[in-house]
Amino acid sequence: MFSSGVGVLKYMADPLTQLPDIVFWTMGGLWSVSWDDVLYLLPVVLGGLAIVFLMRWRLNLLSLDDDTSFSLGAAPGRERALILVAAVGAAAAVVSVAGIVGWIGLLIPHVARRLRGADAQASLPTSILLGAVFALVCDDLARTLRPGEIPLGILASLLGALLFLAMMLRGSIRVQR
Repeated sequence: MFSSGVGVLKYMADPLTQLPDIVFWTMGGLWSVSWDDVLYLLPVVLGGLAIVFLMRWRLNLLSLDDDTSFSLGAAPGRERALILVAAVGAAAAVVSVAGIVGWIGLLIPHVARRLRGADAQASLPTSILLGAVFALVCDDLARTLRPGEIPLGILASLLGALLFLAMMLRGSIRVQR
């Protein structure tokens, strides 16, 4: 539904002034992010990450069946909604400025779980750190591989897909359980 909305925006955009901005936003990148943008996003992103980080120990409990997690003292619906709103709010704020950079949120949590195990107390901070490092490495490569900058979303998708393929082919190898 939202993809069709972006398609409508592209169709209706002025081809000389608005369309290039929309196209580059769909490819993702950090080239246009300023310190003012960072300061504007900081409260939303830090607030969302703080909530998710502080509730990471509850994620293990919430991954259980609702009846089981309720019997262990959780309010599954309320707690899942809080974590979901916090995570989506932080991600949406960053995407609103940096554009669509795929594969980081899809791939990096799986890598973190392979490195640190299924316990969210250890894998969530690892996922946050690895996601930031992966984004920065991709951005550095995007800026240095060619004279003109490659959009970050293209490079992150390429490297993410290759890493995902490598993980799929080596499915039985685990670093830690």
